[in-house]
Amino acid sequence: MPTESGPVPAMVSGIIAVLSAAACWGASGIFVKLIMASGPVSSLCLAFWRDTMAFLVFITLALSIDHHQLGIRRKDWPWLAGMGISLGVFHVALNLGYRLNGAAITTIQQATMPAIVLVAARMFWKEPLTGLKVLSLILIGLGTVLVSGLIQADAPDVTVGSILVGFLVPGLYAGWSLFGKALRSGYSAVVTLTWAFGIAALILLPFQLFTGHLLPLPLPPVSLMWFAGLIGISTVFPFFAFTFALGRLPAGMVSILVMSEIAFAVFYARLFLGEALSLVEIAGALIVVTGVIILLAPGKGTVKVRPVSRR
Repeated sequence: MPTESGPVPAMVSGIIAVLSAAACWGASGIFVKLIMASGPVSSLCLAFWRDTMAFLVFITLALSIDHHQLGIRRKDWPWLAGMGISLGVFHVALNLGYRLNGAAITTIQQATMPAIVLVAARMFWKEPLTGLKVLSLILIGLGTVLVSGLIQADAPDVTVGSILVGFLVPGLYAGWSLFGKALRSGYSAVVTLTWAFGIAALILLPFQLFTGHLLPLPLPPVSLMWFAGLIGISTVFPFFAFTFALGRLPAGMVSILVMSEIAFAVFYARLFLGEALSLVEIAGALIVVTGVIILLAPGKGTVKVRPVSRR
Protein backbone atom coordinates (compact mmCIF):
# COMPACT_ATOMS: atom_id res chain seq x y z
CA MET A 1 0.00 0.00 0.00
CA PRO A 2 1.41 3.42 -0.95
CA THR A 3 2.03 5.81 1.90
CA GLU A 4 0.97 9.43 1.97
CA SER A 5 4.25 10.42 0.38
CA GLY A 6 4.26 7.49 -2.04
CA PRO A 7 3.40 7.20 -5.74
CA VAL A 8 -0.38 7.75 -5.52
CA PRO A 9 -0.24 11.30 -4.03
CA ALA A 10 2.57 12.15 -6.44
CA MET A 11 0.47 10.96 -9.37
CA VAL A 12 -2.57 12.89 -8.16
CA SER A 13 -0.56 16.09 -7.79
CA GLY A 14 0.93 15.52 -11.25
CA ILE A 15 -2.50 15.08 -12.81
CA ILE A 16 -3.78 18.23 -11.10
CA ALA A 17 -0.71 20.13 -12.33
CA VAL A 18 -1.00 19.10 -15.97
CA LEU A 19 -4.75 19.78 -16.03
CA SER A 20 -4.05 23.20 -14.51
CA ALA A 21 -1.49 23.87 -17.24
CA ALA A 22 -3.98 22.81 -19.92
CA ALA A 23 -6.67 25.04 -18.40
CA CYS A 24 -4.30 28.02 -18.44
CA TRP A 25 -3.05 27.38 -21.98
CA GLY A 26 -6.64 27.02 -23.11
CA ALA A 27 -7.30 30.58 -21.94
CA SER A 28 -4.62 32.08 -24.25
CA GLY A 29 -7.07 32.73 -27.05
CA ILE A 30 -9.49 34.43 -24.69
CA PHE A 31 -6.87 36.86 -23.42
CA VAL A 32 -5.59 37.59 -26.94
CA LYS A 33 -9.04 38.31 -28.34
CA LEU A 34 -10.00 40.48 -25.35
CA ILE A 35 -6.77 42.49 -25.72
CA MET A 36 -7.32 43.03 -29.44
CA ALA A 37 -10.96 43.97 -28.91
CA SER A 38 -10.16 46.55 -26.23
CA GLY A 39 -7.33 48.45 -27.89
CA PRO A 40 -5.35 49.09 -31.10
CA VAL A 41 -3.00 46.12 -30.84
CA SER A 42 -1.83 44.21 -33.91
CA SER A 43 -0.97 40.51 -33.92
CA LEU A 44 2.68 41.40 -34.53
CA CYS A 45 2.85 43.95 -31.71
CA LEU A 46 1.11 41.67 -29.21
CA ALA A 47 3.45 38.76 -30.03
CA PHE A 48 6.48 41.02 -29.51
CA TRP A 49 5.33 42.24 -26.10
CA ARG A 50 4.25 38.77 -24.97
CA ASP A 51 7.69 37.37 -25.76
CA THR A 52 9.47 40.39 -24.27
CA MET A 53 7.62 40.24 -20.97
CA ALA A 54 8.00 36.46 -20.75
CA PHE A 55 11.75 36.89 -21.34
CA LEU A 56 11.97 39.41 -18.50
CA VAL A 57 10.12 37.07 -16.14
CA PHE A 58 12.24 34.04 -17.05
CA ILE A 59 15.58 35.86 -16.89
CA THR A 60 14.64 37.25 -13.48
CA LEU A 61 13.92 33.71 -12.30
CA ALA A 62 17.13 32.39 -13.85
CA LEU A 63 19.25 35.10 -12.23
CA SER A 64 17.62 34.52 -8.87
CA ILE A 65 18.45 30.79 -9.05
CA ASP A 66 21.99 30.88 -10.43
CA HIS A 67 23.24 33.33 -13.08
CA HIS A 68 26.08 30.94 -14.01
CA GLN A 69 23.52 28.58 -15.54
CA LEU A 70 22.68 31.09 -18.29
CA GLY A 71 25.73 30.08 -20.32
CA ILE A 72 25.07 28.28 -23.63
CA ARG A 73 27.60 26.16 -25.50
CA ARG A 74 28.58 27.70 -28.85
CA LYS A 75 27.51 24.64 -30.86
CA ASP A 76 24.03 24.83 -29.32
CA TRP A 77 23.31 28.43 -30.29
CA PRO A 78 21.99 27.59 -33.82
CA TRP A 79 19.36 25.26 -32.35
CA LEU A 80 18.45 27.78 -29.66
CA ALA A 81 18.19 30.51 -32.29
CA GLY A 82 15.90 28.27 -34.32
CA MET A 83 13.71 27.78 -31.25
CA GLY A 84 13.49 31.51 -30.62
CA ILE A 85 12.73 32.43 -34.23
CA SER A 86 10.08 29.71 -34.49
CA LEU A 87 8.55 30.81 -31.19
CA GLY A 88 8.32 34.47 -32.22
CA VAL A 89 6.73 33.77 -35.60
CA PHE A 90 4.49 31.13 -34.00
CA HIS A 91 3.02 33.69 -31.62
CA VAL A 92 2.29 36.06 -34.51
CA ALA A 93 0.53 33.26 -36.42
CA LEU A 94 -1.27 32.18 -33.25
CA ASN A 95 -2.65 35.69 -32.72
CA LEU A 96 -3.78 35.82 -36.36
CA GLY A 97 -5.40 32.42 -35.92
CA TYR A 98 -7.33 33.58 -32.89
CA ARG A 99 -8.51 36.62 -34.83
CA LEU A 100 -9.43 34.85 -38.09
CA ASN A 101 -10.53 31.40 -36.96
CA GLY A 102 -11.43 31.85 -33.30
CA ALA A 103 -9.85 30.57 -30.11
CA ALA A 104 -11.47 27.13 -30.15
CA ILE A 105 -10.60 26.17 -33.74
CA THR A 106 -7.04 27.53 -33.51
CA THR A 107 -6.38 25.45 -30.38
CA ILE A 108 -7.62 22.33 -32.17
CA GLN A 109 -5.46 23.10 -35.20
CA GLN A 110 -2.28 23.52 -33.16
CA ALA A 111 -2.93 20.13 -31.55
CA THR A 112 -1.95 18.53 -34.86
CA MET A 113 1.68 19.47 -34.17
CA PRO A 114 2.77 15.91 -33.18
CA ALA A 115 1.88 14.66 -36.65
CA ILE A 116 4.24 17.19 -38.25
CA VAL A 117 6.96 16.25 -35.75
CA LEU A 118 6.41 12.59 -36.65
CA VAL A 119 6.94 13.25 -40.37
CA ALA A 120 10.02 15.37 -39.67
CA ALA A 121 11.44 12.72 -37.34
CA ARG A 122 11.04 10.20 -40.13
CA MET A 123 12.82 12.47 -42.62
CA PHE A 124 15.67 13.74 -40.46
CA TRP A 125 16.18 11.10 -37.75
CA LYS A 126 14.98 8.04 -39.71
CA GLU A 127 12.52 7.11 -36.98
CA PRO A 128 10.34 4.19 -38.13
CA LEU A 129 6.72 4.62 -39.21
CA THR A 130 4.52 1.93 -37.69
CA GLY A 131 1.00 1.04 -38.76
CA LEU A 132 -0.45 2.91 -35.78
CA LYS A 133 1.58 5.99 -36.63
CA VAL A 134 0.26 5.96 -40.19
CA LEU A 135 -3.30 5.56 -38.88
CA SER A 136 -2.68 8.47 -36.53
CA LEU A 137 -1.44 10.66 -39.39
CA ILE A 138 -4.54 9.84 -41.45
CA LEU A 139 -6.89 10.66 -38.58
CA ILE A 140 -5.12 13.90 -37.69
CA GLY A 141 -5.08 14.97 -41.34
CA LEU A 142 -8.78 14.20 -41.79
CA GLY A 143 -9.71 15.96 -38.55
CA THR A 144 -7.67 19.02 -39.51
CA VAL A 145 -9.43 19.27 -42.85
CA LEU A 146 -12.82 19.16 -41.14
CA VAL A 147 -11.89 21.71 -38.48
CA SER A 148 -10.21 24.10 -40.94
CA GLY A 149 -13.37 24.51 -43.03
CA LEU A 150 -11.93 23.17 -46.28
CA ILE A 151 -15.15 21.29 -47.01
CA GLN A 152 -17.20 24.35 -45.99
CA ALA A 153 -15.57 26.79 -48.39
CA ASP A 154 -18.89 28.56 -49.01
CA ALA A 155 -19.15 29.57 -45.37
CA PRO A 156 -18.86 33.38 -44.97
CA ASP A 157 -16.15 33.17 -42.29
CA VAL A 158 -13.83 30.86 -44.23
CA THR A 159 -11.14 32.62 -46.29
CA VAL A 160 -7.92 31.56 -47.96
CA GLY A 161 -6.01 33.53 -45.33
CA SER A 162 -7.75 31.81 -42.44
CA ILE A 163 -7.08 28.38 -43.95
CA LEU A 164 -3.38 29.19 -44.52
CA VAL A 165 -2.98 30.51 -40.98
CA GLY A 166 -4.72 27.38 -39.69
CA PHE A 167 -2.01 25.20 -41.21
CA LEU A 168 0.81 27.60 -40.38
CA VAL A 169 0.14 27.49 -36.62
CA PRO A 170 0.88 23.76 -36.09
CA GLY A 171 3.76 23.96 -38.59
CA LEU A 172 5.54 26.65 -36.58
CA TYR A 173 4.65 24.88 -33.34
CA ALA A 174 6.34 21.76 -34.71
CA GLY A 175 9.41 23.78 -35.72
CA TRP A 176 9.71 25.13 -32.17
CA SER A 177 9.47 21.57 -30.86
CA LEU A 178 11.95 20.10 -33.35
CA PHE A 179 14.61 22.68 -32.54
CA GLY A 180 14.04 21.85 -28.88
CA LYS A 181 14.58 18.18 -29.69
CA ALA A 182 17.82 18.95 -31.54
CA LEU A 183 19.16 21.12 -28.72
CA ARG A 184 21.64 19.25 -26.57
CA SER A 185 20.65 18.44 -23.01
CA GLY A 186 22.28 19.90 -19.95
CA TYR A 187 20.27 23.10 -19.60
CA SER A 188 17.45 23.77 -17.20
CA ALA A 189 14.04 24.54 -18.64
CA VAL A 190 14.15 28.08 -17.23
CA VAL A 191 17.46 28.81 -18.95
CA THR A 192 16.30 27.40 -22.29
CA LEU A 193 13.07 29.38 -22.20
CA THR A 194 14.88 32.54 -21.11
CA TRP A 195 17.00 32.58 -24.25
CA ALA A 196 14.24 31.30 -26.53
CA PHE A 197 11.85 34.08 -25.49
CA GLY A 198 14.67 36.62 -25.65
CA ILE A 199 15.54 35.64 -29.23
CA ALA A 200 11.84 35.60 -30.14
CA ALA A 201 11.43 39.18 -28.89
CA LEU A 202 14.63 40.29 -30.63
CA ILE A 203 13.60 38.82 -33.98
CA LEU A 204 10.21 40.57 -33.80
CA LEU A 205 11.60 43.94 -32.69
CA PRO A 206 12.51 45.34 -36.18
CA PHE A 207 9.04 44.48 -37.50
CA GLN A 208 7.43 46.78 -34.94
CA LEU A 209 8.27 49.63 -37.32
CA PHE A 210 5.60 48.25 -39.67
CA THR A 211 2.93 48.33 -36.97
CA GLY A 212 3.08 52.13 -36.79
CA HIS A 213 3.85 52.11 -33.08
CA LEU A 214 6.31 50.30 -30.86
CA LEU A 215 4.10 50.63 -27.82
CA PRO A 216 0.42 49.70 -28.22
CA LEU A 217 -0.77 52.97 -26.68
CA PRO A 218 -3.15 54.39 -25.69
CA LEU A 219 -4.61 51.30 -24.10
CA PRO A 220 -7.35 51.26 -21.48
CA PRO A 221 -6.48 49.73 -18.08
CA VAL A 222 -8.61 46.68 -18.87
CA SER A 223 -6.27 45.82 -21.78
CA LEU A 224 -3.30 45.85 -19.43
CA MET A 225 -5.20 43.55 -17.11
CA TRP A 226 -5.86 41.08 -19.95
CA PHE A 227 -2.19 41.32 -20.96
CA ALA A 228 -1.05 40.54 -17.42
CA GLY A 229 -3.32 37.49 -17.51
CA LEU A 230 -1.82 36.40 -20.84
CA ILE A 231 1.71 36.54 -19.39
CA GLY A 232 1.11 35.25 -15.88
CA ILE A 233 -1.78 32.82 -16.38
CA SER A 234 -1.28 31.60 -19.95
CA THR A 235 2.50 31.83 -20.42
CA VAL A 236 4.59 31.57 -17.24
CA PHE A 237 2.47 29.57 -14.79
CA PRO A 238 1.38 26.74 -17.13
CA PHE A 239 4.97 26.02 -18.13
CA PHE A 240 5.99 25.46 -14.53
CA ALA A 241 2.89 23.39 -13.84
CA PHE A 242 3.66 21.29 -16.92
CA THR A 243 7.28 20.81 -15.82
CA PHE A 244 6.11 19.84 -12.31
CA ALA A 245 3.79 17.23 -13.85
CA LEU A 246 6.60 15.76 -15.98
CA GLY A 247 8.49 15.02 -12.77
CA ARG A 248 5.59 12.98 -11.36
CA LEU A 249 3.91 11.32 -14.35
CA PRO A 250 5.06 9.33 -17.38
CA ALA A 251 5.66 11.62 -20.37
CA GLY A 252 3.07 9.72 -22.42
CA MET A 253 0.38 10.29 -19.80
CA VAL A 254 1.25 13.99 -19.58
CA SER A 255 1.05 14.33 -23.38
CA ILE A 256 -2.41 12.77 -23.42
CA LEU A 257 -3.75 14.70 -20.41
CA VAL A 258 -2.60 18.01 -21.87
CA MET A 259 -4.98 17.38 -24.79
CA SER A 260 -7.68 18.55 -22.38
CA GLU A 261 -6.56 22.03 -23.46
CA ILE A 262 -8.93 21.61 -26.41
CA ALA A 263 -11.91 21.06 -24.12
CA PHE A 264 -10.95 24.04 -21.97
CA ALA A 265 -10.46 26.29 -25.02
CA VAL A 266 -13.81 25.29 -26.53
CA PHE A 267 -15.57 25.87 -23.19
CA TYR A 268 -13.93 29.28 -22.65
CA ALA A 269 -14.63 30.37 -26.22
CA ARG A 270 -18.28 29.44 -25.86
CA LEU A 271 -18.64 31.06 -22.42
CA PHE A 272 -16.69 34.29 -22.93
CA LEU A 273 -16.63 34.88 -26.69
CA GLY A 274 -19.85 33.26 -27.87
CA GLU A 275 -17.97 30.94 -30.25
CA ALA A 276 -19.70 27.66 -31.07
CA LEU A 277 -18.38 24.76 -33.16
CA SER A 278 -20.47 23.27 -35.93
CA LEU A 279 -21.20 19.53 -35.97
CA VAL A 280 -18.54 19.08 -38.67
CA GLU A 281 -15.96 20.95 -36.58
CA ILE A 282 -16.86 18.94 -33.46
CA ALA A 283 -16.40 15.72 -35.44
CA GLY A 284 -13.05 17.01 -36.72
CA ALA A 285 -11.93 17.88 -33.19
CA LEU A 286 -12.78 14.39 -31.93
CA ILE A 287 -10.92 12.80 -34.84
CA VAL A 288 -7.83 14.98 -34.18
CA VAL A 289 -7.84 14.07 -30.48
CA THR A 290 -8.21 10.37 -31.32
CA GLY A 291 -5.29 10.52 -33.74
CA VAL A 292 -3.03 12.34 -31.28
CA ILE A 293 -3.88 9.93 -28.45
CA ILE A 294 -3.01 6.98 -30.69
CA LEU A 295 0.28 8.66 -31.57
CA LEU A 296 1.22 9.60 -28.00
CA ALA A 297 -0.08 6.54 -26.16
CA PRO A 298 2.71 4.84 -24.14
CA GLY A 299 4.17 1.87 -25.96
CA LYS A 300 2.78 2.98 -29.32
CA GLY A 301 5.82 4.76 -30.67
CA THR A 302 5.56 8.02 -28.79
CA VAL A 303 7.20 10.97 -30.50
CA LYS A 304 9.80 12.19 -28.02
CA VAL A 305 9.89 15.98 -27.85
CA ARG A 306 11.58 17.99 -25.13
CA PRO A 307 9.12 19.46 -22.63
CA VAL A 308 10.40 22.97 -23.33
CA SER A 309 8.47 22.86 -26.59
CA ARG A 310 5.31 24.33 -25.17
CA ARG A 311 4.31 27.78 -26.28
